[in-house]
Amino acid sequence: MREHAGVSREELKHSAAVTVAVLLALGLVAAWNVLIPGVDAWENIVAAVIGSLRMTGPVAAAFAAWVALRKRRALRGRALTTWRALKAPLAIVVVVLGSFAATVLVLAVKTVLTDQAGRLSLSGLGMGMAGLALYSVIGWVAGWVVPKAYTPPLAGLACYGAFSWLADDRGWADKLAPGTGEPYDLFQGLSGAPFFDQTIWLLGITAALLLGWAALVTRQALVLACALLSVLAAGMGVSRVLAHPKPAAAVEIAYSCQDWPITVCVHPGMRAGLTELGATFTQIASRLAGTPAAFTRVEQRPLDEELKPANGLAPIHVPDLSAGFAEEAAYEYIESLAARCPGTVADGYREIVMAWLRGEPLPGGPLPEHQYAASWFSWLSEHQRREWLRMFYSDFQNCWLSSTHFGGGPARAQVAPQVLPTPETSHVYPVYPETTSTGGGTPSSSPIVTTVRTGSAPG
Repeated sequence: MREHAGVSREELKHSAAVTVAVLLALGLVAAWNVLIPGVDAWENIVAAVIGSLRMTGPVAAAFAAWVALRKRRALRGRALTTWRALKAPLAIVVVVLGSFAATVLVLAVKTVLTDQAGRLSLSGLGMGMAGLALYSVIGWVAGWVVPKAYTPPLAGLACYGAFSWLADDRGWADKLAPGTGEPYDLFQGLSGAPFFDQTIWLLGITAALLLGWAALVTRQALVLACALLSVLAAGMGVSRVLAHPKPAAAVEIAYSCQDWPITVCVHPGMRAGLTELGATFTQIASRLAGTPAAFTRVEQRPLDEELKPANGLAPIHVPDLSAGFAEEAAYEYIESLAARCPGTVADGYREIVMAWLRGEPLPGGPLPEHQYAASWFSWLSEHQRREWLRMFYSDFQNCWLSSTHFGGGPARAQVAPQVLPTPETSHVYPVYPETTSTGGGTPSSSPIVTTVRTGSAPG
């Protein structure tokens, strides 16, 4: 068995192979947790592998620190040339970048075989590699400067804490950490310019640390000069990163749409959810038909954009395609139709209508009038409920619903007009819109009996 500077070559090769396997497994697990479920887009893959650096980076730092302290103990008292000093840390960087490339390859196998939306961001992958190299060099320098047994795990934990703090800062500091920012919105896209600027900064600071350490151990003035140039490059990268604003608006995309029974359009990477979204929102569209909120088109919008239904369009948010995504999108959209009402009484009536629109069982509510209203509303047929909503949509939207809209409440149920249905007449139900606005905006004070013709008696 050959020895290299007191360290077995076979031992180094075995350690490198184990490290690659560990980084690959950890990278796949971490990337899988970052992947947006159900999304077939290249941007999703790139964002996932960059997000995996939060876990793989500290492991790479710990491995580099372990090799560094072993090398320092083996080379104690020996003079080092520049190449001999740099060869080991550069080899570690190559090993960890190989694991990063393997992670990208494994995740890209499925995307290559299917029709993926978007495009592969090479600048994003380059930024991820530069970030992983920085982790490795930090670990190497830490292991060389403090050659103690506790240094490798401490270096890994320190890197995890420092870079996690930078990534979660949500200010200027998060631009210095290798990452895309979470949660990631497909509508923002992955711009190559910020990634390129981040790569300059990361490579500059990595080279500055590595060359500065090499200048310290070799006493070479030329190496120190190169380290100073790397500091200038890192400074230029920081200035470019901080000067580049984050994308404020979504990029234009070509929607993937389903045109029947209503038009539903989503991001191309989420086209697998069209069928489920169409089935869910078709029912909602039928219940809102004839109201100011009626729509014939459902369109996915960026996550940071406020939902404002208008002009036959129902905007929705779909962060991912995990189980129940269509119900969650429908819930958020229906909640945007009418704001919550101040007071328990008004909000209880609102919740009855909301539950019907969502297709849920009608809530009884905390008050007797809510329980009566829910019972009265459930007694109506589906057609009658739609007619009722067309009549009182403005009251529902403006928190003007009261017991008079639901048969008059428990106290008035005894005196409510009783109309027996016949085959020749329609089913009749009493409504007392005393708080509704008439054409001139004046509340009506007289009870109204609303008749909805169905052509036959109800069962």
